[in-house]
Amino acid sequence: VQLQASGGGLVEAGGSLRLSCAASGDAFWYYAAAWFRQAPGLDNEFVSSIDWSGGDTAYADIVKGRFTISRDKAKRTVYLQMNDLKPEDTALYYCAVRENGHGSSERSLYKYWGRGTQVTVSS
Repeated sequence: VQLQASGGGLVEAGGSLRLSCAASGDAFWYYAAAWFRQAPGLDNEFVSSIDWSGGDTAYADIVKGRFTISRDKAKRTVYLQMNDLKPEDTALYYCAVRENGHGSSERSLYKYWGRGTQVTVSS
């Protein structure tokens, strides 16, 4: 599975962005996916996950109510809609896929990683 993340950019606080993660390979249909992020000087942190069906999602508390994860299986793409962005959301955002249908917030369970897309939120 190869992943290509896109959609990052510079936005003012309160604005919105939608990240996309396009995957190769039919196996992606059966795998869970997630978004993680890493800000300079900080650890990689969990943002959101989605199971293989798209019916089970999870969010970090700090983004709950502002971010929405979804997937389009036909397009082999996972999305992260980010609303009401804050300067503390500034980070490099990575999409990841695990060889299991159930989502998780545990980074080590994800085998495939995209290169990341930069999100910068100005105050």
